[in-house]
Amino acid sequence: MRSVSAKPSAALQVQSEPEGVARRLHLMMRQRDALRPLFLATWDTLSKQFDAAELDAWAGAVLELVNVNAGPACLIAYWEASRNAVSTREIVPLLCAAQIGAEICRHAGAPAATASLNALAIARRSFGAAALSRWWRAMEMLARQAPESVLPAAGRMGQILLPGTIEAFEDFIAAGLRSAAGDRNRRLAFFSLQDDLARRMIARDPGGVGFPNVEAEVKAFTTALWGELPLLRGMAGDSMDKPQRRSTISGPIIRLPETYRGVQGDAARRLFSAATAHAQAHLVLGGARFPIGTLKPLQVALVNLIEDARVETLAMRALPGLRRLWAPYHVAAPGGVATATVLLARLARALFDPAHVDDDGFVAKGRALFAAALPRIGDSAISREIGTLLGNDLGQMRVQFNARTYVVEPVYRDDGLGLWDFGADAQPPDDVLDLFIDALRVDSQERADGSSQQAEPGNAEAAIGRGRPVAPDDRGTVIARYPEWDRVHGIERPDWTVVREVAAKTADPHTIDEALDRAGAVRNRVARLMRGLRIGRTVRLKRQHDGHDLDVDAMLDAGIALRSGREPDPRVFRSSKSVHRDLSALFLIDTSHSTSDRLLSGSTVLDVERLAVAILSEAMDQLGDPFGLLAFASNGREDVRMTIIKGFDEAYDRHCRARLAGLSSGLSTRLGTALRHAGNEMATASTSRRLLIVLTDGEPSDIDASDPLDLVEDARRAAVDLHSRGIDAYGVVLGTAGIASAARIFGRGNTMPVRRVEDLPTRLSELYFRLARR
Repeated sequence: MRSVSAKPSAALQVQSEPEGVARRLHLMMRQRDALRPLFLATWDTLSKQFDAAELDAWAGAVLELVNVNAGPACLIAYWEASRNAVSTREIVPLLCAAQIGAEICRHAGAPAATASLNALAIARRSFGAAALSRWWRAMEMLARQAPESVLPAAGRMGQILLPGTIEAFEDFIAAGLRSAAGDRNRRLAFFSLQDDLARRMIARDPGGVGFPNVEAEVKAFTTALWGELPLLRGMAGDSMDKPQRRSTISGPIIRLPETYRGVQGDAARRLFSAATAHAQAHLVLGGARFPIGTLKPLQVALVNLIEDARVETLAMRALPGLRRLWAPYHVAAPGGVATATVLLARLARALFDPAHVDDDGFVAKGRALFAAALPRIGDSAISREIGTLLGNDLGQMRVQFNARTYVVEPVYRDDGLGLWDFGADAQPPDDVLDLFIDALRVDSQERADGSSQQAEPGNAEAAIGRGRPVAPDDRGTVIARYPEWDRVHGIERPDWTVVREVAAKTADPHTIDEALDRAGAVRNRVARLMRGLRIGRTVRLKRQHDGHDLDVDAMLDAGIALRSGREPDPRVFRSSKSVHRDLSALFLIDTSHSTSDRLLSGSTVLDVERLAVAILSEAMDQLGDPFGLLAFASNGREDVRMTIIKGFDEAYDRHCRARLAGLSSGLSTRLGTALRHAGNEMATASTSRRLLIVLTDGEPSDIDASDPLDLVEDARRAAVDLHSRGIDAYGVVLGTAGIASAARIFGRGNTMPVRRVEDLPTRLSELYFRLARR
């Protein structure tokens, strides 16, 4: 390998060879005010690794993209890909990327070439150099034979490459071209992952090891470490285009991902052991939960990191061999772009390994603060103290931190949710909530082809673990059967519960109108919330890769970075876009016998539920938000009754109000089945955000369930399944009886207790409008 210090100055050589390709590229970029800063930043980075001849070849590759009219976005994508790969010190892969990118542009257009270059980062993480070349050849073949399919395929590359081998990717491309048989629409469906065959192909993991495979051995291993049998549960698989899930702690329970994507065989077994040992260390050695207070998301992430380091330090003092178990996952290295995520990973390694060298000022300060606190290592308060201080420092450094995309590193550590106490309302602030849940928000990344991938209830994947229609029987209209979780035996019983559609009884709708008139103060409050909710607006986006003008602040930061020898952030543009709410909601109303209880005011719990739903329905109808109303009760596993008050495609009129007024209390609360059925009702909603709000006044129960924990655990698994399908279930609990079980079912962050039942109309409306602004 050449010595970097021995290379001639590329910039000087360009000036001394005015006829060179690099010189022509520099002259061209002088005429492009918007592109010039990004180009110079890339050139400066490359010139530190490559000699003049290699840079000349790279400049020729850029000009090839220019000559095929790839456009500014494509050039920026190529420059970013070049900077990301510069550490390999190999110029040939960069030249190959430009060459094939130009070919893709010729056949499929500039957006397809741009998307392919953006997808290169994902492919590079999955493959070595030889396999990466084969990946490019497969993309070029796709551009030649199915040019319309390159854009959707590139936009979903993270999902497509989940099997982890280049052979699987080549098989996927070949299968898509072969199965479509020249049909353009079928090709688009396949490469957009709307096709069953495509989904099955990317779901294959021949060498995969999942939680069910290792549960027994991990339990034995962790019990041997800590002398306590861990309570382990698996989590439903997360959406494949989202970051890899981390383990999480919920009370005494450790929840682990069903699989760790891309990790196979013995490596997967070791990772499950490392994750469980870390989580159990928190339960054994950790302190009380931290009150969330007014901490910002970055401070929360840093407190989590320091607490991880504190607990691991205590654990390794007691069990020194744990260092060998956890060390292979700490791979963060000095250098590179100093983003908040990178700095946090580097600090995690520095605190774990005192011998590791990292001279960054922020990392050094974190080390010093942690070392000074070692005499108090048994006190968890040091984690909050140090994390808050470091969070303030990063804030002053203006380092970007995105709570929505942040994922804890290294991979064996838990997400930190179990460390926090969100207070009596069990509701963290919105920005902190983004660290832990993401199903409530719109996917910030638009589909590459402009379409939205919606759930299809008829496909095979949607049918797994879901209800299936059955014929009616002589006891009423049976509309579906659903599985139910057997907590004692740890199995799912298929087709265990029966859902029956019960025709809604009607009453005088004027009773609803009269109740609304008496609730004038609450209606005025809701009206103010509606006026404050802008249905559509234009927002200015700063620090973008391209846009209509330059972002002055970003340009200043880039100039400071260049002068200080750091790599500048290439996002120096401003743009704007129109933002619209894209939300549908289904309200699941518990009408079990307990809702007949009377309050001090003389009203029943069901009366208050009815009023709250009526007030909010009136507002949502005026806003035009699609919503549905569904009531439920149960009388054993074979008689779970669902009553439709309002369908999504139905106007909210006097007929709906009559059905709402006709609701009556009775029977029990088999919540898990109701959640599964409500999820299927929402599966066809065309909005990108789908919200299920459950109104209940107690924990799940039924006449044939001797232990209430059985139905609580089943409902929890149903809520997790909804989350994996992009539907977020939110529990609104009336009174105090069901708060503990609701927090376990929906998660503390997705549970809103209403201790004074009469406050429900106001609290429910405020909740919805808060979510509608996200």
